[in-house]
Amino acid sequence: MTNMLYDTDPTVMRGVAYAIRSSRAGSESFLKEVRQTIWSADPNLPVAEVRTMEEMYNRSMARTSFTLVILGVAGAMALLLGIVGIYGVIAYSVAQRTREIGIRMALGARHQELTRMFIRHGLLLAAVGVACGLAAAFGLMRLMSALLFEVSTVDPVTYAAVAVGLVATAAIASYVPSRRAAAVDPVNALRAE
Repeated sequence: MTNMLYDTDPTVMRGVAYAIRSSRAGSESFLKEVRQTIWSADPNLPVAEVRTMEEMYNRSMARTSFTLVILGVAGAMALLLGIVGIYGVIAYSVAQRTREIGIRMALGARHQELTRMFIRHGLLLAAVGVACGLAAAFGLMRLMSALLFEVSTVDPVTYAAVAVGLVATAAIASYVPSRRAAAVDPVNALRAE
């Protein structure tokens, strides 16, 4: 007795794919002409899955594009967290040094000097962070090279733009709490803690 599943005739599916280059590719009139030409040779041949090269390219790059969008969103969130972190560290530093600020102001320090002191401190922290970030970027660039298309892993313009952007962000994030610290009344600052 034979098994009926194995006695069936094998099904063979055949297909032919053609690539046609034309400036009219993707237009309905061009597709109609191609179909008429094929059906003039054999009216039983089906014409299916007609796609342009752009559609095929976009489909093949969909996963990479999605990955890059997700990395961009993650990078933007990291930048936002960095900005909030820098602001928090500087604001905390200013709050911890309220008594010192009062003493400096009582001894004749000007508001601009105090503001510059805290901005300098924020820029120092940002410079250390940028140096660590650049070192990590150079260390990880081999892993990221598979995701880059027509961009070098060592792109000095990108690295410089990011570094300048982060330092500028640190300067702005340092400016707000430093202005608030410079506006503190020396008597109230000395009474703090």
